[in-house]
Amino acid sequence: MQRDLFDLLTCPVCLDSTLIGVDQDSGESELVCSRCRASYPVRNGIPILLPPGFDAADVHDEIDHGHGHAGHKHQQASYFDRGVAEEFEISRPNGAPEAYRWLLAEKFRRSIAGLPSLRGATVIDACCGSGMDAEMLAGAGARVIAIDISEGCAMRARARARRFGLEYLVVVGDVEHLPIATASADVSYVHDGLHHLTDPASGLRELARVARRAISINEPAEALGTAVAVRLGVALEREDAGNRVARLRPETVARELARAGFDARAERYLMYYKHEPGAVMQFASRPLVRGLYRGAVTAADRAIGRWGNKLQVTAIRRRAA
Repeated sequence: MQRDLFDLLTCPVCLDSTLIGVDQDSGESELVCSRCRASYPVRNGIPILLPPGFDAADVHDEIDHGHGHAGHKHQQASYFDRGVAEEFEISRPNGAPEAYRWLLAEKFRRSIAGLPSLRGATVIDACCGSGMDAEMLAGAGARVIAIDISEGCAMRARARARRFGLEYLVVVGDVEHLPIATASADVSYVHDGLHHLTDPASGLRELARVARRAISINEPAEALGTAVAVRLGVALEREDAGNRVARLRPETVARELARAGFDARAERYLMYYKHEPGAVMQFASRPLVRGLYRGAVTAADRAIGRWGNKLQVTAIRRRAA
């Protein structure tokens, strides 16, 4: 299956070109663009398909001075290369408290509810992190290409696949320059990735470019409740990775996708959990408490979910006249 998925990969600069594998005398390999002849390394079996100029040496000065688009991206990649709990990231939500697993399963259910069947569909999981959504998408029957700008994330996503017997292709790439041929995937999917960008709309345009059928966007929403939570210190204005959390507006996402030929349906809902579960999740997972916890979460969402902190957008490509 991965050979079939590999054929969808392309040069992130030329787009829609062919990548040719080349073995070097050192025993390592690289991929060469058939059009511009740019070369991309393959490290530890993972294609590194980042646009030229992303190398650390090219953006070092921008990182040191805390500005610049390339510096921002490299700061993000560097954090997720090293700044996370590796074992937790590889396995979550497996092994986590039951209430935490239920929340993430509910979030995933919402994310695919409006999509065409994923059975046999090709899905681009952009900003894949350590592969949690790639695992869920593969479990739903999808053929997945998992892409992240962090090489550390890509390594963990591949470790997850090996640990749990999954099959998906892992690639290092930039969501603003996806190394995927135009309209070659059935579905583009992103979960909590675009809010890391200085310009989330650029990521939206790339997700639209590569998807021929549908898109699923799952991100923090701009909401009054979130603004209050930020002031109270419950929600983050700026993440540990250094980025400001770019919370999205439903109408902005829908407008951007409409320009790309998609009809979008946006839903806001209420859901809160810490990235790493703590004592609250442990307590909510107790046999006598879990039912009450689920009921309370569901009731709160029904009451005020329309103003909630989470945004789910499903977009279906319009058929040509």
